[in-house]
Amino acid sequence: MCNNCDYTIHGRHHHFGWDNSFVPAEKVAPGATLEFECLDSSGGQLKASSTVDDVPLLDFATINPVTGPIFVEGAMPGDALKITINEFKPSGFGWTANIPGFGLLADDFKEPALNIWKYDPATLKPALFGKNGRVPLKPFAGTIGNAPADLGLHSVVPPRRMGGNLDIRDLAAGTVLYLPVEVAGALFSVGDTHAAQGDGEVCGTAIESPMNVVVTLDLVKDARLKMPRFTTPGPVTSHLDRKGYEVTTGIGTDLMDGARAAVSQMVDLLAGRYNMDAVDAYMLCSVCGDLRISEIVDMPNWVVSFYFPRCVFE
Repeated sequence: MCNNCDYTIHGRHHHFGWDNSFVPAEKVAPGATLEFECLDSSGGQLKASSTVDDVPLLDFATINPVTGPIFVEGAMPGDALKITINEFKPSGFGWTANIPGFGLLADDFKEPALNIWKYDPATLKPALFGKNGRVPLKPFAGTIGNAPADLGLHSVVPPRRMGGNLDIRDLAAGTVLYLPVEVAGALFSVGDTHAAQGDGEVCGTAIESPMNVVVTLDLVKDARLKMPRFTTPGPVTSHLDRKGYEVTTGIGTDLMDGARAAVSQMVDLLAGRYNMDAVDAYMLCSVCGDLRISEIVDMPNWVVSFYFPRCVFE
């Protein structure tokens, strides 16, 4: 556990969805440092011994658990919660799945698939994928947010103005995140930890991995922040850049169609070049490839690009 932390929030203090009536797991003063025990996004339903037969059995009522909530003293609506992400303590286990009906190319990949990952939590050396793939790791929290002002229970699946299931891979160690506060105490929670993910998380899952997260919570009074914002401590793609990228594009009048086209072409490229099953190429794109809007002003057609790091296979 964290020697310099003020509190440890154990994994048993998890909840599903957002609800501002949840009883806080702890009340803390601004400036407190906390270590959270975070479950994986399946809530432990998928394990190192799991097989593809377990994927259709997932109970979606108990996915994406987050640890918390934390009541921050003095936090009021209109303030911003300042979250300094100090450290991740990975477990060494992870999984990636194609879940039928979920993901950017759900219409093309209708059968379940599962990849179980094992990686070194101390060195974070690239994790093996199949015989030749090596995926660089960058731990981060996929779901991190405050409770909404709206009453009742709200799904954790879509991201929200107060944070939540953002799936921004740059919310890694050293990043400072600012979230709008909508209720007294903010009621902060975190979970859905990943060992690696590409921008877009195109198949719907990353390297889903339980791990501990150490953060410091502070306040910016009367910030009037409308949406999350964050500051990174330095370069964000240095773990992927060294060999360059293969890039495919999608061009047309609709950004979603363009994104699908760009990813679909990359799946075809990887499957053909490396003699992979298409669904494996799709999952690999999700954990380390990046979707980018390259152009959105030259109407009526926009350009979406998909970048796949060549270091995975070279």
